[in-house]
Amino acid sequence: MGFLKIDLNECIASLEQQLQVRFSSFELAKCALTHRSYVHENQHETREDNERLEFLGDAVLELAISHHLMEMLPHASEGELSKYRAFIVSEETLANVARRIGLGDFLLLGKGEEQSCGREKNSVLADALEAILGALYLSVEWKEAVSIIHKLFAPECRTAIEGKADIDYKSTLQEKAFLWFRETPYYQLISEEGPAHAKIFGVEVFLSKRSLASAQGRNKKEAEQKAAKAALEILTKVEP
Repeated sequence: MGFLKIDLNECIASLEQQLQVRFSSFELAKCALTHRSYVHENQHETREDNERLEFLGDAVLELAISHHLMEMLPHASEGELSKYRAFIVSEETLANVARRIGLGDFLLLGKGEEQSCGREKNSVLADALEAILGALYLSVEWKEAVSIIHKLFAPECRTAIEGKADIDYKSTLQEKAFLWFRETPYYQLISEEGPAHAKIFGVEVFLSKRSLASAQGRNKKEAEQKAAKAALEILTKVEP
């Protein structure tokens, strides 16, 4: 398998054009595009990957989207806002936004990650996009960063608000379980993997001490939603 050759100057210029921004330095933009697998294999060239910028970008994105949703939906409840935000900042949504701007083609990956189709992995793409947002935050004023993020995520915001976002599977499971079995499901954290700023959480959902399903996510809420979705698929087949 051949490896995609990266011209970083062209990649960064393309990103800047799409985002309508100028990163404060070439090194900052390069760092945002550098996966840890590349650092591991090229320590003579660089020792800094994009994980710290990803940590920053995650917080920047949540705040920017929260602000945007409150402005767009002045009468929405906290629960509704949280549901919309959860969809917009989910790994799958972030990966789709990353694909829309061709971010996968710009990444610096190690050979192993390249061979395992890392440029198409949701986790790699989502993390890289958050790193880009972290670099964006460090390059411009806050208002400009928020404006760029709002434009970038506008389609996803519309999808969430128009009711086309993912269903709240936890609420649906609770309703169906009570209707069908007069029982309330409960969730248990079964695993935590990865570094502190990029953990993967494993959650299992139970009904009357019976395990229904398990799933993983970038946070407990995402893992619980995925587990609830899987449980619903199982329970639907045995609906009384």
